Amino acid sequence: MNITDKNIDGGKAFDWGKTSTDYAKFRDIYPQEFYDKIIKRELCMKGQRVLDVGTGTGVLPRSMYRYGAKWTGTDISANQVEQARILSKGMDIDYYSLPTEDIDFPENSFDVITACQCFWYFNHEQVKSKFFRMLKPDGCILILYMAWLPFEDKIAGESERLVLKYSPKWSGAGETIHPIFIPDCYKEKFELVYHEEYPLKVRFTRESWNGRMKACRGIGASLTEQEISAWEKEHIKLLAEIAPSEFDILHYAAIAELKVIK
Repeated sequence: MNITDKNIDGGKAFDWGKTSTDYAKFRDIYPQEFYDKIIKRELCMKGQRVLDVGTGTGVLPRSMYRYGAKWTGTDISANQVEQARILSKGMDIDYYSLPTEDIDFPENSFDVITACQCFWYFNHEQVKSKFFRMLKPDGCILILYMAWLPFEDKIAGESERLVLKYSPKWSGAGETIHPIFIPDCYKEKFELVYHEEYPLKVRFTRESWNGRMKACRGIGASLTEQEISAWEKEHIKLLAEIAPSEFDILHYAAIAELKVIK
């Protein structure tokens, strides 16, 4: 499903379903420290019901399943949900293909609503009241994010420049460490009770880093097959010149917890 937003990539259409296979293979990359931060907040654990909006290939529900929460995942892309179901075989996780704006679970259904790598895609004026209604009185929204740091990591910076060569209006470039932006419309029903931003290193091979970059919005989700092929050929050549066979990419992660006000 094509998505167009004038505030993202200059309005260029993108479709995560186009890159679902690569997304499933190369974007399950969060280190244990990322999940430890969630558990330290006593969230997404046994006895809790969690709704993961914008679940993609189900990375968060699958990776945190071992902590005992009952997970439900939703995503606008049917292809992403299909991959999530395949990768979640043997796990009791429910997945639904629908936009976050169309979610309609009963009142007080969830202890936590998670949004990982996707919060900025939503129409917040529409979803804030739905989130409030679906959460229990002591529930919360947990917003999660991780991105490479192109100005501090040479390999990430060079790869990013190549993405911009093919997608000049890609707005995912130029990340620096900063808190997650929370629109003002949430202030009426939610309180920001915690946030943290921290650096971390993620291990890659040339193949897995190429796959990670290919599965980004600026390449796999928006370019034609011919453009993707040309970019990949150039990127593989670049990595052979600047990167060892295995390497760390410097990232930062961010977490924000919004508590229900009832």
